[in-house]
Amino acid sequence: MGVVLLALGGTISVAGRTQGARLTGAEITAAVPGLADLGIPLEVRDVRAVPSGSLTLAQILDVVDVASRAVAEGADGVVVTQGTDTLEETAFLVDLVWPHEAPFVLTGAMRQPAMAGADGPANVLAAVRVAAARDTHGAGALVVLNDEVHAARWVRKTHSTSPATFASPSAGPLGHVVEGRVRMLLAPPRHEPLPAGIDRERLQAARVALHVVTLDDDGTQLHGLEATHQGLVVAGFGVGHVPDVLAPRLGALAEHLPVVLTSRTGSGSVLRHTYSAPGSETDLRRRGLIDGGFLDPYKARVLLRLLLATGAGHGDIVEAFALRG
Repeated sequence: MGVVLLALGGTISVAGRTQGARLTGAEITAAVPGLADLGIPLEVRDVRAVPSGSLTLAQILDVVDVASRAVAEGADGVVVTQGTDTLEETAFLVDLVWPHEAPFVLTGAMRQPAMAGADGPANVLAAVRVAAARDTHGAGALVVLNDEVHAARWVRKTHSTSPATFASPSAGPLGHVVEGRVRMLLAPPRHEPLPAGIDRERLQAARVALHVVTLDDDGTQLHGLEATHQGLVVAGFGVGHVPDVLAPRLGALAEHLPVVLTSRTGSGSVLRHTYSAPGSETDLRRRGLIDGGFLDPYKARVLLRLLLATGAGHGDIVEAFALRG
């Protein structure tokens, strides 16, 4: 059947300077030089034309449902075009629930179609190639921009405007598109997918806060959080440290809801038992915080929300982060 392309919104779909105007998926693909010459059957569908910052987890799961049906009907792979602002989060969400061998490829653009050097056409061309490549089967959700193939698990948007913004600081790209050929260098580890059929109301109700620790942070912003949220992700200093005055507050919260410790640095893992002073990773784990491993705060929040929406208990959450973090 070839590849199914599902078009959302984002920079790749901006139609000139007309307020609110969006290109359809057919218009996006019609502007891609060489796409029709690939010999890959391509079916294009419009799904939801909104900026990526306005997407919800439930809407992304709806897109996964559409993509799953396409694969069940014979598609060899799926491409989704969307805005880049939240692409790293949506890709990780997809990767957590995607049960198929067929690759799920996400792409977008950093420059609008009417701008000089627009990167959308090249990214779409590369994404379709990756979705159709035999070597990408079983790789889960992939992010393809700038002729690089990244695992959803590792990829980050690292620059606000550069076309080379997407990188995987802790692992590097899985592969590259070179002279039209998909060259996969690494295979990402895959785990048993979480259920995609999550009740959307339960997902919406699974409120998880994200607290970025800063200098002189005493936790005032966290007062009453246990009454309004079901989980908390903490983006700590460096390897997972917080001010000593904040540690008791986090420990008190961990008695009522899951609190996941991550690093605000953007790459690398939090530690487990190297430092032992108040507010260190050892102290925080002793107070009940969950080790987020290599997961950055944004992806940790996605995982925690999914787990809470499926009714996972504290032990299940700890186990899930040990496996995927």
